[in-house]
Amino acid sequence: MSVCRTRQEGASILASLIVIMVAGIFFTVGFKLYTPYWDHLTIKSVVEDISLDPEELRKPLPEIRSDINKRFHINQVRLPEREDLTLKLEEGIIYFDLKYERRVPMFYNVDAVINFEEHFEARKP
Repeated sequence: MSVCRTRQEGASILASLIVIMVAGIFFTVGFKLYTPYWDHLTIKSVVEDISLDPEELRKPLPEIRSDINKRFHINQVRLPEREDLTLKLEEGIIYFDLKYERRVPMFYNVDAVINFEEHFEARKP
């Protein structure tokens, strides 16, 4: 015996709208968080490149800081505060500590806070 269905079944309009709304929220959040993460990758690569460059490491700390700021300017990124990147020289090792947070407004009075923390070490030649 064969049963013939005369009515098609599938997702209702309400279910489709809910899926579209949830996907829209995820895309909106993704687009808003993309910029801070991309900026952090650029900041991280600048500090990492400086920490691996022997010619750069021969310079005094204020000059290294100045070169880092120039590279930030060239790449069109900036740290929220100057104190977010600390350079220390202890026993011939330069420590680059990068620690900051970004606040991104999401919806109405809801913000996303993103914390970034990186640590690099380099031996002074």
